[in-house]
Amino acid sequence: MGKVRMADIAKEVGVSTVTVHNALAGNKGVSDEMRQKIQKVADEMGYHQMSAAAKRERNKGGLRNIGVIISEKYLAAYTTFYWKMYQELALIATDKGCMAAVEILKHDMEDNFILPRIQEEHTVDALVVMGEISREYIHFMKERTDVPVIFLDFYDKELANDAVIADNFYGMYLMTGYLFEQGFTKMAYVGSIHATSSIMDRYCGFYKAQLEHGQVLPEEWLIEDRDEKGSMDIKLPEHMPEAFVCNCDLAAGVLIMELEKQGYRVPEDISVVGFDNYLYPGFPDKKITSYEVNTQAMAKVALEKALKQIKNPASGRGLSIVSGKIVEKKVFERKTKKSF
Repeated sequence: MGKVRMADIAKEVGVSTVTVHNALAGNKGVSDEMRQKIQKVADEMGYHQMSAAAKRERNKGGLRNIGVIISEKYLAAYTTFYWKMYQELALIATDKGCMAAVEILKHDMEDNFILPRIQEEHTVDALVVMGEISREYIHFMKERTDVPVIFLDFYDKELANDAVIADNFYGMYLMTGYLFEQGFTKMAYVGSIHATSSIMDRYCGFYKAQLEHGQVLPEEWLIEDRDEKGSMDIKLPEHMPEAFVCNCDLAAGVLIMELEKQGYRVPEDISVVGFDNYLYPGFPDKKITSYEVNTQAMAKVALEKALKQIKNPASGRGLSIVSGKIVEKKVFERKTKKSF
């Protein structure tokens, strides 16, 4: 039998993982009778949990372990944007004499409030959470840890305020301005703006540029690109714009395949720009212009924040914004307006 987890104890007793955690941690909200029952089952199953204090004492002056949490919704059969970012963080961690261990936050763990194993077993000195997860789960997770938690590519002023993000707003503002400079005026935004804060921030940057150039965005040109689980699906509008401004290069890749299926050539007929400057495996390389997110710098800043807070919990706190740059590739300049 593998190592016993709180979820195993919860299943045996017939209670939630939260109840097991509270019982073993001595927290309020659990009756003495239930606490004793849970402790008895835990002992019988051979459950052992090293305290956070003991873990820190063991690692005093030695190797630091950084836990990286990535939601299952951000993974796929190919190397995704967040997996690439994790690899960069792991390399930087090695250079700084640390170890970076990754754990996938599965859908059922988030839905049923099950702690990641590396957090539950106190095997790390700090946590780095990549991408956006539910506010309810963040609250649950942060209440049950006494190690620093850094959020990478996600920020929330109430719950996730120790964070590192790309300059999503001004990055997309600059990208949209670049298209106006090339002669484009009719642009659609591709991205489900309520799916993540990054997509919303990028839309706001896009919209600011539109307003400054006196453009009104038709409702059909604000295009959804994914469902609640993150699966990509893009439907073309009835009236086509001159250019599609995509919230990420994955959306751009899906869009280009749909455009070509409908007989449009990119960029000869319609231009597409992206964000991230990351070519996803399996998608055609159309050399689209994209705003490059500096993932290496973001990973470095997140790791440095974690290490600072391990030494001094009051240091390195707050939001850090990392700028990127427009990487110009293949785009057709519109010297004269053309309708599609």
